[in-house]
Amino acid sequence: MLKTPDFMREMKRGEEDAVTALLTAAFGQKDEAQLVEALRKSKAIAGEMVLPMDGEVIGYAALSKMVSPKGWLCLAPVAIRPDLQGRGYGRRLVGMISQWAEMSGQTLVVLGDPTFYARCGFKPIAADFTSPYPLDHTLTVGPAKGKPKDLTYPKAFG
Repeated sequence: MLKTPDFMREMKRGEEDAVTALLTAAFGQKDEAQLVEALRKSKAIAGEMVLPMDGEVIGYAALSKMVSPKGWLCLAPVAIRPDLQGRGYGRRLVGMISQWAEMSGQTLVVLGDPTFYARCGFKPIAADFTSPYPLDHTLTVGPAKGKPKDLTYPKAFG
């Protein structure tokens, strides 16, 4: 029988260690796990989603509150268990979050591979923004209300 992930859902209390292990395995070091811990401690986390399969967490995505523009969220980090990468699970996870943003009128910003995130519904950010990170790898989804020009991430992003 073919195994596939269950539906994406909010992370439950008690799954923090599984998420830490997933992030460490997916990125090959602890920086992203430490970022999530710092976002939690600073109360900058707006939501944590997991992709479960056979009772295990195989995917994860965090949404945190941007300092500026007010009301925007940052999607980071996103991870899929290394042995399950390349099967479309990451695109499914990010695509569902992208659709949620569009349907709810929420603006998300992400820093990452432009080709991957474009396939998930994100668009390159306008060139007149300022950011501590490369604009050619910064994408958004959602209505981008107002005329903000500066991207300021939560302090945990350092």
